[in-house]
Amino acid sequence: MDLTALHALCEANYARLVRLFPDYEVTNRREFQLGDERVLLEVLERSRYTTHVRLHSLAHVERWLAPLCIDVRAYHDAGMLEVISFQTSGSVRGRYSYPNPAMHQQDEKNQQNRFLADWLEHCLQHGLAPLPRGVAERSSEA
Repeated sequence: MDLTALHALCEANYARLVRLFPDYEVTNRREFQLGDERVLLEVLERSRYTTHVRLHSLAHVERWLAPLCIDVRAYHDAGMLEVISFQTSGSVRGRYSYPNPAMHQQDEKNQQNRFLADWLEHCLQHGLAPLPRGVAERSSEA
């Protein structure tokens, strides 16, 4: 496993999360629209050095596709964000022999963190946050 690359990816993901949810250390929820679905970022647990956040879609268009659910841990002091559970699969080791009983890829953890990077970037590029109540009312009067 290339730890330097994984750490760089986790640092970049932390920066993406902070752009999407800048007040995650004091607010418990952030919701926005992404295409036809709503995305919810929800703080599940806070401790002194870490925050456990669940990122999930609240609706999905395709019946064959399960709603996305990713649990991540933000490390405040290191400025890193790591996938700790993907689609409720539980924790994933850094490396697997192949084949294995669960048929995880050898670099499953790295792939999950790369997917998170792509998904967070997609949210940053295409997500639409609702306007605060006062702003929405003023813009309709104009």
